[in-house]
Amino acid sequence: MDSSRIAVAGASGLIGSALVRSLTDDGHQVVRLVRREPQGPDEVRWDPQESYVDAAGLAGVDAVVNLAGAGIGDKRWTPEYKRVIRDSRVFGTTALAEAAASLPEPPRVFVGGSAIGFYGETGDRITDEDAPPGEGFLPSVCEEWEEAAAPVREAGVRTVFVRTGLVVSSAGGAWAKMFPLFKAGLGGRLGSGRQYWSYIALHDEVAAIRHILDREDLSGPFNLTAPHPLTNQEITEAMGRVLHRPTPFPVPAAVLRTALGGMAEDVLGSQRVVPKRLLESGFQFAFPGIEDTIRAAE
Repeated sequence: MDSSRIAVAGASGLIGSALVRSLTDDGHQVVRLVRREPQGPDEVRWDPQESYVDAAGLAGVDAVVNLAGAGIGDKRWTPEYKRVIRDSRVFGTTALAEAAASLPEPPRVFVGGSAIGFYGETGDRITDEDAPPGEGFLPSVCEEWEEAAAPVREAGVRTVFVRTGLVVSSAGGAWAKMFPLFKAGLGGRLGSGRQYWSYIALHDEVAAIRHILDREDLSGPFNLTAPHPLTNQEITEAMGRVLHRPTPFPVPAAVLRTALGGMAEDVLGSQRVVPKRLLESGFQFAFPGIEDTIRAAE
């Protein structure tokens, strides 16, 4: 994509802030959606909980990237916080999609956040974008999240859903909580360790989003995961090798359920998800293997 004006929701999050840096470094104009009063022409007011966007501020944008949503791992999954997780994604996406669709000249592309939670529990079955949604809380959230973009898709805008896996970074997300434990020699497998984790380096996550922005022939769902998912046991061993620390302390499933509540099922669940469509589009991963991914994240 030539020098463009790109609106980003969730610009302060782990992925959003990295994407904004990458786009800005390459000369693109980034418009951040903010919940407070805008402090300059590069900010647009919105309130996802109230389904409000200052649509006039989006005039002239070439692309909209929506990465906003309450953190999955930020708090225990009480019924109240599960509602926050769902509403922050569905209401925000609906507002952005309606605002973009209402513009006299809509953007060329709308990239909506999603997650591999769409597929639910997959066991050791290799799962690509052709798989149906799973059952449970996260699959239902992801379905609603993606469907909320219907207004912009129906307006004829190229619409993409990035179903992101576990982003490996020491700066945020679940992995940021793991690094200190492993560096202290307190890391270990979670539950049986046989569950598959579908991970992706933060660098590759951003590169994949930019690849999708640039390619006008790409639409629909894309799994943003490294090509070869590994079990939690294999990832635990790789963390130990890279960080030169023992990994002697497995965390029993019962302890995780007590500590994390409903989120424990996401940690203990198995998702062997592969980026079939991304690879078919010609995308090349900079960090396809787990050890290089961990080193890049330190």
